[in-house]
Amino acid sequence: MLNVECRTRNVGAIVPHSTFLQRFLVILACLCMLPLAAGTASAQSPLNPPENLRVFDAPSDAGGGLTLIWGRADYDGPDTRYQILLAEEADAAAKKVLAEFPANTRYVRNAKWPWWSRPAPPEFHQYDIKSGKGVDLKDGTPYVVTVAVLRGAERVEAGAIRVVPQPNWVNWNQMNNLLLALLFGAVVLGSIRTAKRREIFLRRIPGLDAVDEAIGRATELGKPILYLTGAGDMSEPSTIAAAVILGRVAKRVAAYETDLMVPHRDPIVMAVCQEITKQSYLEAGKPDVFKEDSNFFITTDQFSYTAAVDGIMLRRKPAANFFMGSYFAESLLLTETGASTGAIQIAGTDSDHQLPFFVTTCDYTLIGEELYAASAYLSREPIQVGTLRGQDMGKAFILVVLVLGAVLATAGVLFNTDLPAIALDLFKDLK
Repeated sequence: MLNVECRTRNVGAIVPHSTFLQRFLVILACLCMLPLAAGTASAQSPLNPPENLRVFDAPSDAGGGLTLIWGRADYDGPDTRYQILLAEEADAAAKKVLAEFPANTRYVRNAKWPWWSRPAPPEFHQYDIKSGKGVDLKDGTPYVVTVAVLRGAERVEAGAIRVVPQPNWVNWNQMNNLLLALLFGAVVLGSIRTAKRREIFLRRIPGLDAVDEAIGRATELGKPILYLTGAGDMSEPSTIAAAVILGRVAKRVAAYETDLMVPHRDPIVMAVCQEITKQSYLEAGKPDVFKEDSNFFITTDQFSYTAAVDGIMLRRKPAANFFMGSYFAESLLLTETGASTGAIQIAGTDSDHQLPFFVTTCDYTLIGEELYAASAYLSREPIQVGTLRGQDMGKAFILVVLVLGAVLATAGVLFNTDLPAIALDLFKDLK
């Protein structure tokens, strides 16, 4: 009896302990099911029309565009979709579905608006309607636009909004470019004013220092000077720079009364250079020394022109050859022939693919922007020197902005913040 009684008491002690464990496991399972239940409740949240829907003419465009903005909803996700519907006001019942996309896409932050013209917070939805690909928006024509929400068989549509597309006079997205242009203009004007009051230091360019030496050698030997303006026309900056340098060279050639030969492959360039040369002789006080045929036209064909100039080098044997402007495959053919005649050769080009040939075959080479600085370097005129100094200050400013921009962009990624974008937007070329 005693043994049975003891066993009965042990069983009675175990039963309450087992019940407590079962209750604990049930509570734990309920707690684990709470996130799933919450997700199910969220997925089954009511489908309401888009809130804060705004439709307006696309800002800062040339017309033919509309912009839609609406708030983010609780049901946004890959299982929910938005539809954009458009129709002319005269036929509002015939709405056309322009696009359909997941509800977790198309945000204002993805459109990369600058902070000074952003139409809504970054988390709002945005969709742009533009003419093209089956859409033809006519400026001045009223349209009705709306947004619909789809989830499975459910569909809810917001109220239609009337809007009229029209062109805009000002692109507010590019106001930063206007401010930077005004700032650069002020720097250039300030540099010109400084150049008029005092002498501004210019870095020594050996190729330009050798111009007087080349002209002097040609004068001593009684040989002509050959000047080429390149293969481009007057619309190219390098050709314009070559023509300006020709004026400076011709002025010094006139002072020594040395023969000057300028063969051309473009008749417009020839006419311009002819007038520049004539003016240079007039400024040097030697108009009677000027020869009309110093500038002459050969041909527009690339290698026919090259062969003709090589023949001039071999026959006339000029003491100095100038190669200024843009060049192509003819560069090495020209400079090799000139080097074989023993002439001093000075080249200047912005054609980076031809620079190795000029460097190896010419005595002096103006590389890249040195060609554009040559006119200011030779003339020392305050306007040109001030402009050159202002451009250099602008380049230094751009380099500083590039370094700081890289640092700010990196900091924005590392710290997951949009604050650096406030500064970076000021230097972007926005459309």
